[in-house]
Amino acid sequence: MRSSNRLVEPPLTAQTILPYGSKLYASYSCGAPIIPPLQLDKMAPGFTISFVNKTIIVTGGNRGIGLAFTRAVAAAGANVAVIYRSAKDAVEVTEKVGKEFGVKTKAYQCDVSNTDIVTKTIQQIDADLGPISGLIANAGVSVVKPATELTHEDFKFVYDVNVFGVFNTCRAVAKLWLQKQQKGSIVVTSSMSSQIINQSSLNGSLTQVFYNSSKAACSNLVKGLAAEWASAGIRVNALSPGYVNTDQTAHMDKKIRDHQASNIPLNRFAQPEEMTGQAILLLSDHATYMTGGEYFIDGGQLIW
Repeated sequence: MRSSNRLVEPPLTAQTILPYGSKLYASYSCGAPIIPPLQLDKMAPGFTISFVNKTIIVTGGNRGIGLAFTRAVAAAGANVAVIYRSAKDAVEVTEKVGKEFGVKTKAYQCDVSNTDIVTKTIQQIDADLGPISGLIANAGVSVVKPATELTHEDFKFVYDVNVFGVFNTCRAVAKLWLQKQQKGSIVVTSSMSSQIINQSSLNGSLTQVFYNSSKAACSNLVKGLAAEWASAGIRVNALSPGYVNTDQTAHMDKKIRDHQASNIPLNRFAQPEEMTGQAILLLSDHATYMTGGEYFIDGGQLIW
């Protein structure tokens, strides 16, 4: 009896499953799929990010987008140090997050524009909760005035926090890592305003030139720090939100909010929690080849 030389295909393995669009499909054999399509949501548990036994610092982590970051990293198992400037409820908010997710949390009052205080605060966090593995430099402020009315004090207020404060915090954490020969990841909250002039109406400018220009400086700062620290295994990236529902935007004139929302392809402001996915990724070991980037979470605003 003549033997057959037919090629016998190996059994299906994980390596034979290929991505296609929003689904995962298996390799084909004899013109038919070996297994039915696999939905991504069925596979999601296989892609996990855990920060258990890690400590992440979030500046401005007691409210708005910052609080969403704090809750997200805590939900992933991280111990969280929240740096705040003056909010009376910061300690209570931070403790509540710790109880909710069963992790260690602690709030530290700190002026991010003060180099000595920042250095001491970072060292204290490392002693209390460390070792520090990640930083979200999220603190930011704005002054909304026509350009002709802005003062040097307004400039210092915005730039001391949005640019020097970010640099100050990043530098203090990086110095600690360099001393310990430790790798780490930094995520800086910039803004889509680093690229555009926000509108208040059709062809009308939202009067916040110090904020927009400070965020442009912040985004470029990220590139410079990423370049300098890459060889030490310290990654630095920017996350740039679009319009987000926060305490600050809640007080905006409704006509301005409606105009801005109507020009977003997704036709709405984001929720703070929608900023967290990219930050979690950038902090994790799934992003070890990502540094010096700016990632826009803007509902498609910059398409236009």
